Amino acid sequence: MKVLLAEDTKDLNKVLCAVLEHGGFTVDPVFDGVEVLEHIERDSYDCIVLDIMMPRKDGIEALKEIREKNILTPVLMLTAKSEIDDRVAGLDAGADDYLTKPFAMKELMARVRALTRRKTEYSGKDLSFKDIRLHAGTFELACENSVRLSVKEFELMQLFMLNQNHFVTSDYILNQVWSREPDAQTDTVRLYVSYLNRKLKAIASDSQIGGDSVSGFQLE
Repeated sequence: MKVLLAEDTKDLNKVLCAVLEHGGFTVDPVFDGVEVLEHIERDSYDCIVLDIMMPRKDGIEALKEIREKNILTPVLMLTAKSEIDDRVAGLDAGADDYLTKPFAMKELMARVRALTRRKTEYSGKDLSFKDIRLHAGTFELACENSVRLSVKEFELMQLFMLNQNHFVTSDYILNQVWSREPDAQTDTVRLYVSYLNRKLKAIASDSQIGGDSVSGFQLE
């Protein structure tokens, strides 16, 4: 699973990356809120670990913009402050959980695992379509090379590959992939389709997901 880690203290960022990677996560480290938004615009994550106090743009501001874009990725806020106002501000901005520094690494891992628990009803079979392969065991999308997908990206690509040669409506996608997130909207579908199209281009595939939110989307 993929985690975006935003912590401006370089030594702590390095330690947290090592702990998360040892726990089996793929981690992209960033150091301020502007970098958070740049990464979330172009890639999908299963969890964001977000420090409140960061330069250029703090965690609260970054989180508000993430939620305004209708990105529903679970967020764990980190704060060096124990005041209740900071925790309330983070939760009001759309955080799913918070952790006050200093914290035990075991607690960090437990909270990240809780936020990234995934459904278990995935097809256990690898799928293929034209020049691409989707590996259920590793969540990798492969062609000339391969890329790791987030859980939602995997669910969406699996849905398209199980409905080959058919347009899939946004409502159907929301019901199948985001049934547990009632705040998900058509913009959410459009955003994740763009993520997948970038991944297909990155692995040098000739396939793309065409269509729109009105007529539906189709893997071509």
